[in-house]
Amino acid sequence: MKTLSIPQRLNKSWRIIATAGCFSLFGLGALVLTFIVFPIITLLTQQQQREIKVQTTIQRAFNFFCRTMRFLGVIDYRFENLAALQADKQCLIVANHPSLIDYVLITSQLPQCDCLVKATIWHNPFIKGIVKAAGYIPNKDPEGLLTACNQRLQQGNVLLVFPEGTRTTPAITPKLQRGAAQIAVRSQVDIRVIHITVTPSFLTKEQKWYQVPDHKPFFLIEIKDKLNIASYLAENSSSTTAARQLNKHLTSAIFPTNV
Repeated sequence: MKTLSIPQRLNKSWRIIATAGCFSLFGLGALVLTFIVFPIITLLTQQQQREIKVQTTIQRAFNFFCRTMRFLGVIDYRFENLAALQADKQCLIVANHPSLIDYVLITSQLPQCDCLVKATIWHNPFIKGIVKAAGYIPNKDPEGLLTACNQRLQQGNVLLVFPEGTRTTPAITPKLQRGAAQIAVRSQVDIRVIHITVTPSFLTKEQKWYQVPDHKPFFLIEIKDKLNIASYLAENSSSTTAARQLNKHLTSAIFPTNV
């Protein structure tokens, strides 16, 4: 193992402190949004307008948070082809999930973004107020989930889904659940693929927040081409077969280095 120089050790110590500060900021910000900002929005707007205003507020808050992390030297990041993502309407967005803040990074660039979230998130005291106010969709009842996703997409919204269902485990071959493919086939909307690379790894499922790497992590968020759903429906005899074939293709599209 390579020994770190004194400046490198000092930098790592600073990043541990700064990471703690950023997580505290996130928690405090979530409480302020949940108990002050969102109730005011609720009082002043109707439901559909409320969800859009809440999501726009989330985007601005997350953008500030991400910029703060970069300013403090906790992380650095770059989006490629961001304009294409920001221009998307009535589209399913799928991405790999290597770190805890993938959702925050992507949502920080989208004033409107519905999200499919794990049911357990609705019991998190710092997050449940946000996901409820934003109208996010809990991942529980399969049929109800498909209906809710289809409704949002037919309204012209974009919907973010992490098809793995949880954060990627390093050194283990990822396996996608079929939910994203089924949503796309049922709703007949195209899929925007995002591939996220984190070097070195940071905030993985196996790491605690204070286990920062020796060097500052760099997030590369690549906005890739859309997948056309009409072609899968035309080439397959049933929606079930189309979803199965689409899911296979999604694996290679989301994880190009594993092909």
